[in-house]
Amino acid sequence: MLKLRKWKIPLMLGYNGEEGGKDVRFHTKLLIMIGSLLIGVIVLLGISFEQMLDGALRKEIGTRALNTAKTIARMPEIIEAFSQPDPAQTINPLVETIRVDTRAAFITVGNRQGIRYSHPDPEQIGKPMVGGDNEAVFAGHSIISETVGSLGPGLRGKTPIWDRGGHVIGVVSVGFLLEDIQETIKLYRDRIVVIGAVILFLGILGTLWIARKVKESIFGLEPEQIGRMYQENQAVLESIREGIVAVNTDGAVTLANQTAMNLIGPSERQELLEDDPKEWLRSLRLVEVMKTGVAEFDQETFVSGKAVVVNRVPILDKERKVTGAVASFRDRSELFRVTQELSRVKEYAEALRSQTHEYSNKLHLISALIQLESYQEAVDFISAEVDVHISNTQMIMRRIPDPLIGGLLLGKVNQANERKIALMIDPDSHIREIPAAIDRSLLIVILGNLIDNAMEAVCANGAYAKEISVYLGEMDELLLVEIEDRGPGIPEAYASKVFERGFSTKQLQDHGYGLHLAKEAVEQLDGTISHAGNPQGGTIFTVTIPLEVGR
Repeated sequence: MLKLRKWKIPLMLGYNGEEGGKDVRFHTKLLIMIGSLLIGVIVLLGISFEQMLDGALRKEIGTRALNTAKTIARMPEIIEAFSQPDPAQTINPLVETIRVDTRAAFITVGNRQGIRYSHPDPEQIGKPMVGGDNEAVFAGHSIISETVGSLGPGLRGKTPIWDRGGHVIGVVSVGFLLEDIQETIKLYRDRIVVIGAVILFLGILGTLWIARKVKESIFGLEPEQIGRMYQENQAVLESIREGIVAVNTDGAVTLANQTAMNLIGPSERQELLEDDPKEWLRSLRLVEVMKTGVAEFDQETFVSGKAVVVNRVPILDKERKVTGAVASFRDRSELFRVTQELSRVKEYAEALRSQTHEYSNKLHLISALIQLESYQEAVDFISAEVDVHISNTQMIMRRIPDPLIGGLLLGKVNQANERKIALMIDPDSHIREIPAAIDRSLLIVILGNLIDNAMEAVCANGAYAKEISVYLGEMDELLLVEIEDRGPGIPEAYASKVFERGFSTKQLQDHGYGLHLAKEAVEQLDGTISHAGNPQGGTIFTVTIPLEVGR
């Protein structure tokens, strides 16, 4: 489910389809399993068929023998011969003719004493019948028995001979040797073996074909390799911070990692779990990518009301036919944060360069004063520079003891100085220790973005003055933050839009996210943010955050 890029397996260590050493390969295992199954089924069916055939033949031959015996016992010639001086002279020729026609092994006719009047072997005529199964017959019952006679083991049908007075006067025994039955079964057994061999051969050919097709469909990998790759790809998918969604040609979602689930809203997540994704999936435009077969990269769109950057790639099979599509997307604000950090690093580097140039000029001035032996002027100049720096640092450390917040403010003061902006920390600012449960990184996002916005405002056309005032304090269990600038202010038409994602009065790329990020951070801290006009010109942003949340 995870091979989503080009449906080609990269040549990775251990996954080249040739590993395994002495391990039995997949198609060999498949061949052994199916071959063993076929052999087992064929043997089982052969044994079952032989048993059923043996039972059916015994029943059919026994019934035929009994019916033949009954027919002979009802013949008038046989009944009348029993009253003759030598019954054998009449009975034996007649019975032998019937035996030959019916292909019976023997037909024996005997009297009440069991003395034979007929037998295939003339020497047996006049001798007692063997087998010991005449008692039931002389009692008037017809039977089918299996016993050993003078010709060997056989299956025989016996019936009594009745005279006209209704008395049993003799017995007729028609038999077929078991050896002949086994010969018939052996003939069928040989045929079964031939048919089974043909089936086994065709099964092996079919197994080889199936194994080859399966091997091709899984790119020559062994099942163990597929299992390992699946686990690895699952781990890779969950480690990626981008949302990944894959669909098939029917538009059904076949894959969505946890990041994608987190990026979409609760209702969209429920739609996904119910296999009924709608608007949010259409916004990814995967269906269009499947239609065109052309990949799209770094496209901006909205998913669940969030601006995201999307990469869309069609999934192609070996014939280059589209079998689905995959999209990877990431919150646009996250990318903006990264861009903003890079911009800040760049600004910091520029500030350091400018500061280096400024301090170089100041060092030249100090050097010149020393060369002119104006030592007092040099000392006064150095003291003034040190006093400004120390006073700012000491005031921030005294009023705002948190090192992260204080460091941010001190850095912003230095940044403002480089841009010739008067950034003042209100002397009345004072906050106690910030509760540990309040995420300081969110406070830094709020302060950093609001101050950056204020610096952009006071540098814009129409600004009243390049002045910014920052106040931080506590009031009624609330953390209060006020950022006051002397910029051109916010027009009434834009007053309700300033916190919207991507909104900016500047027609520049990568603008319009700072205030939105600040608002999101405030909401995560259960606070409020608002803005109002500055009576002296400009804008005042006010943030309140409950302290009891963290205490």
